[in-house]
Amino acid sequence: MRARKRIVLGLAALLSAAAGAAASAQPLQLPGAQPFNAPGTQQAAPPAAGTPAAPRQPSLPALKIAGEEAILGKALHHNGNHGAASFEKLGSGYGLKLSLDGYQSANLVEPCAVSLGEAPIPVTALGRPAGVPRYRLEAPVCPLVFDVLDGAFLVVEPTEPCVVEAAQCRVDPRGLWGPDLATVAAQAKAIERARGAAERALRDGYRTLAAKANAVDQRTLAREQAGFSGEREMTCRDFQREGQYGFCAARITEARAAELRARLGLHGEAKQAPKPKKPRPASPKPAPLSLTPTQ
Repeated sequence: MRARKRIVLGLAALLSAAAGAAASAQPLQLPGAQPFNAPGTQQAAPPAAGTPAAPRQPSLPALKIAGEEAILGKALHHNGNHGAASFEKLGSGYGLKLSLDGYQSANLVEPCAVSLGEAPIPVTALGRPAGVPRYRLEAPVCPLVFDVLDGAFLVVEPTEPCVVEAAQCRVDPRGLWGPDLATVAAQAKAIERARGAAERALRDGYRTLAAKANAVDQRTLAREQAGFSGEREMTCRDFQREGQYGFCAARITEARAAELRARLGLHGEAKQAPKPKKPRPASPKPAPLSLTPTQ
């Protein structure tokens, strides 16, 4: 009798163990729980302590970086009130119609003028070495290199005034070519906003560059940033009504901010953060899963 009882108890234990093994083979999955890993599979190991994180792209505020359309067909003048220039579309490229005001090379108080012709002269694209479109005008009497800005262009070459021997006229095209006074006055509020945005972008650009630089380069950047205000003043001091409207300062600041982004490897207009979406009405929650077996 006792032997029979031991056999029955042994069979019960075996059945209980089999049921436990079946339960462990197919565990209960609760909502929100981590998925079950089958035997022999591996989970992704967490990153080891001290492992450097993947480099993040610098996050900078939006900056408007103008293209050729910003000056296409517009009447522009040196410092807003001297000479005349017009950037035109020519077939698959662009051209510049240019007239320069200057002074007689033998008498620097007598005005003179030099026109490069009635038709636009083709210009050569030089890419965006300073973050904005750059072009070269191959004019024999005074070749130019200029950067396209928002409603203006900045002549960065030649480094010295040109002397047109045939006209005995000394011309200096360097600096900013922009719109006349009436156009600038009509844009006063927009210029003020653009100047503020450009100043913020400039500070953030220098801060981001400094964070990536070593101690020596950080000092160089600090000197560059401190000297920028003086350079801008020299470029803009003769622009018409600059103290009242600040058109030249706004464009020069935008140009430097664009150059800093090019040095950071960022090209084109920075994207603004997406606007937050309106919350959708909450849908009714599903009934909780009952874990009690049905009768």
